[in-house]
Amino acid sequence: MRASRRSVLTAAGLTAAFTGLPGVARAAVPVTREEHRAVVIGSGFGGSVAALRLSQAGVPVTVLERGRRWPTGPDMDTFPTARTMDKRVLWYGTTPEGVRAAQALVGEPIDFEPYVGLVEAVVGVNMVAFVPAALGGGSLSYEGVSLQPSADVFHRIFPAGLDYELLDRVHYPRVARMLDLATAPDELIGSKSYHPARYFKMRAGAAGYAVEKLRMPIDWSYALAELRGEMKPSYTNGDCFLGVNNGGKNSLDVTYLARAEATGNCTIRTHHNVSSIGRAADGRWVVHATRTDDRGTALEEKVITTGALVLAAGSTGTSRLLVEAQAHDTIPDLPEAVGECWGTNGDRIYVWTNPFTDFGAEQGGPCVYGSMDWDDAATANTIVQAAIPPFGVNPRSTMVIGYGMTPDRGRFAYDAVTGKAVLRFPFLGDQASYRVIDRRMREIVGSHGTLLDTNAALASTWHGLGGVVMGRACDVQGRVLGQRGLYVLDGALIPGSTGACNPSMTIAAVAEHAMDAIVREDVGTVI
Repeated sequence: MRASRRSVLTAAGLTAAFTGLPGVARAAVPVTREEHRAVVIGSGFGGSVAALRLSQAGVPVTVLERGRRWPTGPDMDTFPTARTMDKRVLWYGTTPEGVRAAQALVGEPIDFEPYVGLVEAVVGVNMVAFVPAALGGGSLSYEGVSLQPSADVFHRIFPAGLDYELLDRVHYPRVARMLDLATAPDELIGSKSYHPARYFKMRAGAAGYAVEKLRMPIDWSYALAELRGEMKPSYTNGDCFLGVNNGGKNSLDVTYLARAEATGNCTIRTHHNVSSIGRAADGRWVVHATRTDDRGTALEEKVITTGALVLAAGSTGTSRLLVEAQAHDTIPDLPEAVGECWGTNGDRIYVWTNPFTDFGAEQGGPCVYGSMDWDDAATANTIVQAAIPPFGVNPRSTMVIGYGMTPDRGRFAYDAVTGKAVLRFPFLGDQASYRVIDRRMREIVGSHGTLLDTNAALASTWHGLGGVVMGRACDVQGRVLGQRGLYVLDGALIPGSTGACNPSMTIAAVAEHAMDAIVREDVGTVI
């Protein structure tokens, strides 16, 4: 067994932990020390579930989020739009390579004045992962598609110890209630700006594919109010691809996290960027975090000690923290599988152009229809129509999103030169997903336009999953093997795919399942 350097507890280790933090302006700032009973790093679907269920169990919990709050309401301008792609888009720690990747994706320059923006572009080998950075994680900027995989598809991916019947009966419905999922009303879908959705349904039906309404975490009365002219457009013109300014979206900040705060046991600290973690000699966990302002300027360095640490910084954030802790030996005896089995969820994003069909310069969003083809678990895939946001011109195009099954997996590996964990993905990976989705997309489009596969131009995903997966590095409740009081409850726990579905529902349901066991078995002993 390697001897631990325990560098997180030394003055030299403290300096090393805070030096070179990407995007953070360095200056002489105070160093403070805190102790907490339970700490959650990240506030996405896993972290929000953990925060709520621990706080409801009477456990004081502190949530560390590197992003900021983004309050919304009718006629607000909280989020950037396609016509205002400013500093709010990118998190200040995004590397120059990530900025270029983001600009390539959106097709225009982004004003990258340092800011605690919504997305970090993590550039790896053969893959770019777009990662949320906000209170509520990806629930602010995702389309809102909320799908539950079938049992056959689920069993193809997840270990046998995870009970799908229990998830189906208890945990998926619990998440659906918490997010108040609802399908779009016919009155809305029948309006002018939702023509692309109706056209997609017609073309999919003509190709022999069933189409159904998608359950979304949205109060659709807001979109109907927009139709009546009671507030400026946000849903009805597709101006919601990075967040809905008018409100009405049941994102995690106004559902799980709001309820956690209401217990009085949950403290949320935004602008806290965690740089490293380690284990102290007494078995407690040590977290190094930098508190910043909106521009990323360091205001305070913190050393936080806790008996229970929940990692929920997303598949990239959680994987990077643990791979670097393993390499630096600040957490001895981590499972060898840490960093492995990272996947893209089989994501594809297409632009569908038809010069003879006017999709409209303003298209209703975010999503209302999807087509699921899950009869064969090996080739299961989902295709969803999504609005192209308004750029001020008519592109005569709309957007189509696909999720598919793929065996290709990458990993986070430590780079001794940079001292950082780096994402590595197979060259031309995900071809299995691509072939299936591409064939079905071309059947739907037929002679009614052309398709541009954006993933062929930039290998990327918005749904990175894995890196610290159940059955290899953790048990199915997210307990890191051999590490008492250390948990992973986010996309890093998922084995690279959620079965031809957007991952949000499954991440949250798996976290709910885990927290039932953790509250029952660990609170009062480990926590």
